[in-house]
Order: sequence, then C-alpha cells, then structure tokens
Amino acid sequence: MAELKVTLIKSPIGAIPKHKKTVEALGLHKLHSSNILPDNPATRGQIKQVCHLVKVEEV
Repeated sequence: MAELKVTLIKSPIGAIPKHKKTVEALGLHKLHSSNILPDNPATRGQIKQVCHLVKVEEV
C-alpha cells in the first residue's frame, strides 16, 4: 500500500480551530515536522482540508 509523507510548512496559529485539530490529528506538532501516513480516502480528506499548511510527498 502506498504511503504519504506529510510535512507541516506553515504555522496553524492563525488557522481556524478545526484546522488546528486536523493538523494535530495528522501527527504534526512543530514546523517542518513530518509524518508518514497510509494513502487512503480518510487521510486524503484531512490533507485536502489543510492543504495550505502542509506539503505532501509520495513515499
């Protein structure tokens, strides 16, 4: 199964609370922190919601 490397590139400080919780749910805490997640519809939906805060690469 494919995996995605998600990296936080912009601070969620000014973001709406729902987006802050989504970033935390993706396992991202500090700027430039990365997490490898499975490529499934649930993860894709979370990434789409905060696409302006993260960078995604296929692993």
